[in-house]
Amino acid sequence: MSDWTASNLPSFEGRTVIVTGANSGLGEVTARELARVGAKVIVAVRNLDKGRAAAAGMTGDVEVRPLDLQNLASVRAFADGVEQVDVLINNAGIMAVPYARTVDGFESQIGTNHLGHFALTNLLLPKIGDRVVTVSSMLHLLGKISLKDLNWTSRPYSAWLAYGQAKLANLLFSKELQRRLDAADSVVTAQSAHPGYSATNLQGHAAGRFSAAMMALGNKVATDADFGARQTLFAASQELPGDSFIGPKFGMAGPTGLTARSPLARNATTATKLWELSEQLTGTEFPL
Repeated sequence: MSDWTASNLPSFEGRTVIVTGANSGLGEVTARELARVGAKVIVAVRNLDKGRAAAAGMTGDVEVRPLDLQNLASVRAFADGVEQVDVLINNAGIMAVPYARTVDGFESQIGTNHLGHFALTNLLLPKIGDRVVTVSSMLHLLGKISLKDLNWTSRPYSAWLAYGQAKLANLLFSKELQRRLDAADSVVTAQSAHPGYSATNLQGHAAGRFSAAMMALGNKVATDADFGARQTLFAASQELPGDSFIGPKFGMAGPTGLTARSPLARNATTATKLWELSEQLTGTEFPL
Protein backbone atom coordinates (compact mmCIF):
# COMPACT_ATOMS: atom_id res chain seq x y z
CA MET A 1 0.00 0.00 0.00
CA SER A 2 2.48 2.57 -1.20
CA ASP A 3 -0.04 5.43 -1.02
CA TRP A 4 -1.21 4.59 2.51
CA THR A 5 -2.17 7.52 4.74
CA ALA A 6 -4.14 8.00 7.95
CA SER A 7 -7.28 8.28 5.81
CA ASN A 8 -6.91 4.52 5.21
CA LEU A 9 -7.13 3.63 8.89
CA PRO A 10 -9.68 0.90 9.61
CA SER A 11 -12.32 1.34 12.28
CA PHE A 12 -11.06 1.05 15.85
CA GLU A 13 -14.56 0.96 17.34
CA GLY A 14 -14.58 -0.98 20.59
CA ARG A 15 -10.81 -0.94 20.90
CA THR A 16 -8.63 0.82 23.49
CA VAL A 17 -5.28 2.36 22.64
CA ILE A 18 -2.67 3.90 24.94
CA VAL A 19 -0.37 6.51 23.41
CA THR A 20 2.50 7.76 25.56
CA GLY A 21 3.65 11.33 25.06
CA ALA A 22 0.48 12.24 23.19
CA ASN A 23 0.37 15.89 24.24
CA SER A 24 2.27 17.10 21.17
CA GLY A 25 4.02 16.13 17.95
CA LEU A 26 3.79 12.59 16.63
CA GLY A 27 1.95 11.30 19.68
CA GLU A 28 -0.75 13.94 19.46
CA VAL A 29 -1.39 13.17 15.79
CA THR A 30 -1.38 9.43 16.48
CA ALA A 31 -3.91 9.81 19.29
CA ARG A 32 -6.07 12.22 17.27
CA GLU A 33 -6.30 9.91 14.27
CA LEU A 34 -7.06 6.78 16.31
CA ALA A 35 -9.77 8.61 18.25
CA ARG A 36 -11.20 9.81 14.92
CA VAL A 37 -11.74 6.22 13.77
CA GLY A 38 -13.45 5.17 16.97
CA ALA A 39 -10.76 4.08 19.42
CA LYS A 40 -10.96 4.85 23.11
CA VAL A 41 -7.62 6.63 23.43
CA ILE A 42 -5.75 7.03 26.69
CA VAL A 43 -3.37 9.96 26.41
CA ALA A 44 -0.54 9.10 28.80
CA VAL A 45 1.47 12.22 29.64
CA ARG A 46 3.69 13.74 32.29
CA ASN A 47 2.12 17.21 31.98
CA LEU A 48 -1.62 16.89 32.48
CA ASP A 49 -2.36 20.48 31.43
CA LYS A 50 -0.65 19.95 28.08
CA GLY A 51 -2.34 16.60 27.73
CA ARG A 52 -5.78 18.09 28.33
CA ALA A 53 -5.08 20.90 25.87
CA ALA A 54 -4.14 18.37 23.21
CA ALA A 55 -7.15 16.18 23.97
CA ALA A 56 -9.46 19.17 23.61
CA GLY A 57 -8.55 19.28 19.92
CA MET A 58 -9.48 15.62 19.35
CA THR A 59 -12.85 14.14 18.53
CA GLY A 60 -14.07 10.93 20.10
CA ASP A 61 -13.40 9.12 23.36
CA VAL A 62 -10.15 10.52 24.75
CA GLU A 63 -8.97 10.29 28.34
CA VAL A 64 -5.88 11.94 29.81
CA ARG A 65 -3.93 10.09 32.51
CA PRO A 66 -0.64 10.91 34.26
CA LEU A 67 2.47 8.94 33.29
CA ASP A 68 6.05 9.97 34.02
CA LEU A 69 8.39 7.55 32.27
CA GLN A 70 11.30 8.96 34.26
CA ASN A 71 9.75 7.63 37.46
CA LEU A 72 9.11 3.89 37.80
CA ALA A 73 6.63 4.49 40.62
CA SER A 74 4.54 6.55 38.20
CA VAL A 75 4.83 3.81 35.57
CA ARG A 76 3.56 1.22 38.05
CA ALA A 77 0.69 3.46 39.19
CA PHE A 78 -0.38 4.05 35.60
CA ALA A 79 -0.26 0.34 34.74
CA ASP A 80 -2.27 -0.53 37.85
CA GLY A 81 -5.04 1.78 36.60
CA VAL A 82 -5.44 0.05 33.23
CA GLU A 83 -7.94 -2.79 32.98
CA GLN A 84 -7.56 -3.76 29.33
CA VAL A 85 -5.88 -2.35 26.23
CA ASP A 86 -5.69 -3.53 22.64
CA VAL A 87 -2.72 -1.49 21.42
CA LEU A 88 0.09 0.11 23.42
CA ILE A 89 2.03 2.75 21.52
CA ASN A 90 5.36 3.57 23.15
CA ASN A 91 5.79 6.97 21.54
CA ALA A 92 7.13 9.36 24.18
CA GLY A 93 10.78 10.30 24.04
CA ILE A 94 13.49 12.89 24.47
CA MET A 95 16.32 13.56 22.05
CA ALA A 96 19.97 14.61 22.47
CA VAL A 97 19.35 16.42 25.75
CA PRO A 98 22.04 17.54 28.23
CA TYR A 99 23.13 14.92 30.73
CA ALA A 100 20.57 14.27 33.44
CA ARG A 101 19.28 11.40 35.53
CA THR A 102 15.78 10.07 36.11
CA VAL A 103 14.19 9.68 39.53
CA ASP A 104 15.52 6.11 39.59
CA GLY A 105 19.07 7.13 38.64
CA PHE A 106 19.06 6.22 34.95
CA GLU A 107 20.62 8.42 32.27
CA SER A 108 17.59 10.35 31.10
CA GLN A 109 17.49 9.25 27.46
CA ILE A 110 17.86 5.51 28.06
CA GLY A 111 15.60 5.91 31.09
CA THR A 112 12.79 7.68 29.23
CA ASN A 113 13.02 6.20 25.75
CA HIS A 114 13.75 2.60 26.71
CA LEU A 115 13.61 1.63 30.39
CA GLY A 116 10.38 3.48 31.17
CA HIS A 117 8.65 1.90 28.20
CA PHE A 118 10.22 -1.48 28.97
CA ALA A 119 8.70 -1.44 32.45
CA LEU A 120 5.36 -0.14 31.18
CA THR A 121 5.10 -2.87 28.55
CA ASN A 122 5.92 -5.69 30.96
CA LEU A 123 3.44 -4.40 33.53
CA LEU A 124 0.67 -4.05 30.94
CA LEU A 125 1.39 -7.13 28.84
CA PRO A 126 -1.18 -9.46 30.50
CA LYS A 127 -3.82 -6.82 29.66
CA ILE A 128 -2.78 -6.21 26.00
CA GLY A 129 -4.88 -7.89 23.33
CA ASP A 130 -3.26 -7.03 20.02
CA ARG A 131 0.15 -5.37 19.76
CA VAL A 132 2.87 -3.16 21.16
CA VAL A 133 4.25 -0.46 18.85
CA THR A 134 7.50 1.24 19.84
CA VAL A 135 8.71 4.37 18.07
CA SER A 136 12.41 4.26 17.21
CA SER A 137 14.43 6.49 14.88
CA MET A 138 16.74 6.44 11.88
CA LEU A 139 19.34 7.61 14.35
CA HIS A 140 19.47 4.15 15.86
CA LEU A 141 22.22 3.89 13.24
CA LEU A 142 24.38 5.99 15.59
CA GLY A 143 23.74 3.63 18.45
CA LYS A 144 25.82 1.03 20.20
CA ILE A 145 24.61 -0.74 23.33
CA SER A 146 27.02 -0.63 26.25
CA LEU A 147 25.83 -3.37 28.58
CA LYS A 148 28.57 -2.41 31.04
CA ASP A 149 27.72 1.29 31.04
CA LEU A 150 24.16 1.67 29.80
CA ASN A 151 23.66 4.75 31.99
CA TRP A 152 26.86 6.62 31.03
CA THR A 153 28.45 6.56 34.46
CA SER A 154 32.02 5.73 33.39
CA ARG A 155 32.34 7.09 29.84
CA PRO A 156 32.20 10.69 28.61
CA TYR A 157 28.60 11.62 27.90
CA SER A 158 27.57 12.31 24.31
CA ALA A 159 24.00 13.54 23.88
CA TRP A 160 23.75 12.19 20.35
CA LEU A 161 25.37 8.82 21.03
CA ALA A 162 23.13 8.43 24.08
CA TYR A 163 20.12 9.11 21.88
CA GLY A 164 21.36 6.59 19.32
CA GLN A 165 21.82 3.98 22.05
CA ALA A 166 18.29 4.57 23.32
CA LYS A 167 16.75 4.30 19.85
CA LEU A 168 18.75 1.15 19.13
CA ALA A 169 17.49 -0.21 22.44
CA ASN A 170 13.93 0.35 21.21
CA LEU A 171 14.52 -1.96 18.26
CA LEU A 172 16.30 -4.61 20.30
CA PHE A 173 13.47 -4.45 22.83
CA SER A 174 10.89 -5.17 20.11
CA LYS A 175 13.01 -8.00 18.75
CA GLU A 176 13.36 -9.76 22.09
CA LEU A 177 9.76 -9.03 23.04
CA GLN A 178 8.57 -10.75 19.86
CA ARG A 179 10.82 -13.75 20.54
CA ARG A 180 9.33 -14.12 24.00
CA LEU A 181 5.77 -13.64 22.74
CA ASP A 182 6.32 -16.38 20.17
CA ALA A 183 7.72 -18.71 22.82
CA ALA A 184 4.64 -18.07 24.95
CA ASP A 185 2.30 -18.72 21.98
CA SER A 186 0.84 -15.26 22.45
CA VAL A 187 -1.31 -13.60 19.79
CA VAL A 188 0.22 -10.23 20.71
CA THR A 189 2.87 -8.87 18.35
CA ALA A 190 5.70 -6.38 18.83
CA GLN A 191 6.14 -3.76 16.11
CA SER A 192 8.46 -0.78 15.63
CA ALA A 193 8.25 2.37 13.53
CA HIS A 194 10.28 5.46 12.77
CA PRO A 195 8.93 8.77 11.46
CA GLY A 196 11.74 9.68 9.09
CA TYR A 197 12.57 13.25 10.00
CA SER A 198 9.52 15.18 11.14
CA ALA A 199 9.56 18.71 12.49
CA THR A 200 8.18 18.53 16.04
CA ASN A 201 9.04 20.06 19.40
CA LEU A 202 11.24 17.02 20.11
CA GLN A 203 14.13 18.84 18.46
CA GLY A 204 13.72 21.89 20.65
CA HIS A 205 15.61 20.45 23.62
CA ALA A 206 18.83 19.25 21.98
CA ALA A 207 22.05 19.98 23.85
CA GLY A 208 24.34 22.74 22.60
CA ARG A 209 24.16 25.58 20.11
CA PHE A 210 25.49 23.47 17.24
CA SER A 211 22.79 20.86 17.73
CA ALA A 212 20.11 23.52 17.96
CA ALA A 213 21.35 25.17 14.78
CA MET A 214 21.43 21.87 12.93
CA MET A 215 17.92 21.05 14.11
CA ALA A 216 16.63 24.41 12.93
CA LEU A 217 18.20 23.79 9.51
CA GLY A 218 16.90 20.25 9.35
CA ASN A 219 13.37 21.33 10.22
CA LYS A 220 13.31 23.48 7.10
CA VAL A 221 13.37 20.33 4.94
CA ALA A 222 11.60 17.97 7.34
CA THR A 223 8.22 16.39 6.86
CA ASP A 224 5.37 17.35 9.18
CA ALA A 225 4.06 15.46 12.20
CA ASP A 226 1.16 14.02 10.20
CA PHE A 227 3.64 12.28 7.90
CA GLY A 228 5.76 11.05 10.80
CA ALA A 229 2.76 9.70 12.69
CA ARG A 230 1.63 7.88 9.55
CA GLN A 231 4.38 5.33 10.13
CA THR A 232 3.20 4.63 13.67
CA LEU A 233 -0.43 4.41 12.58
CA PHE A 234 0.48 1.89 9.89
CA ALA A 235 2.34 -0.23 12.44
CA ALA A 236 -0.61 0.01 14.84
CA SER A 237 -3.31 -0.94 12.35
CA GLN A 238 -2.06 -3.20 9.55
CA GLU A 239 -1.58 -6.96 9.44
CA LEU A 240 2.17 -7.37 9.88
CA PRO A 241 4.65 -10.09 10.82
CA GLY A 242 5.95 -9.77 14.37
CA ASP A 243 8.99 -7.52 14.79
CA SER A 244 8.29 -5.49 11.66
CA PHE A 245 9.99 -2.09 11.34
CA ILE A 246 7.88 0.51 9.54
CA GLY A 247 9.11 3.77 8.05
CA PRO A 248 9.35 5.87 4.90
CA LYS A 249 10.84 4.02 1.93
CA PHE A 250 13.60 6.58 1.40
CA GLY A 251 14.53 7.14 5.03
CA MET A 252 13.34 10.69 5.51
CA ALA A 253 10.44 10.53 3.09
CA GLY A 254 8.61 8.25 0.70
CA PRO A 255 5.84 5.65 0.85
CA THR A 256 5.15 3.94 4.16
CA GLY A 257 6.10 0.29 4.57
CA LEU A 258 8.69 -2.17 5.85
CA THR A 259 12.12 -0.58 6.23
CA ALA A 260 15.66 -1.68 7.06
CA ARG A 261 17.48 -1.58 10.39
CA SER A 262 21.15 -1.69 11.28
CA PRO A 263 23.03 -4.98 11.79
CA LEU A 264 23.34 -4.11 15.49
CA ALA A 265 19.54 -3.88 15.70
CA ARG A 266 19.28 -7.45 14.40
CA ASN A 267 21.64 -8.94 16.99
CA ALA A 268 19.62 -11.50 18.93
CA THR A 269 22.31 -12.04 21.57
CA THR A 270 22.51 -8.36 22.43
CA ALA A 271 18.71 -8.15 22.46
CA THR A 272 18.49 -10.91 25.05
CA LYS A 273 21.26 -9.47 27.21
CA LEU A 274 19.72 -5.99 27.07
CA TRP A 275 16.38 -7.46 28.11
CA GLU A 276 17.94 -9.23 31.09
CA LEU A 277 19.76 -6.06 32.15
CA SER A 278 16.57 -4.02 31.75
CA GLU A 279 14.72 -6.48 33.97
CA GLN A 280 17.34 -6.01 36.67
CA LEU A 281 17.28 -2.22 36.41
CA THR A 282 13.49 -1.84 36.39
CA GLY A 283 12.45 -4.72 38.57
CA THR A 284 9.98 -5.93 35.95
CA GLU A 285 9.90 -9.21 34.04
CA PHE A 286 8.19 -10.74 31.03
CA PRO A 287 4.89 -11.89 32.57
CA LEU A 288 3.53 -14.43 30.07
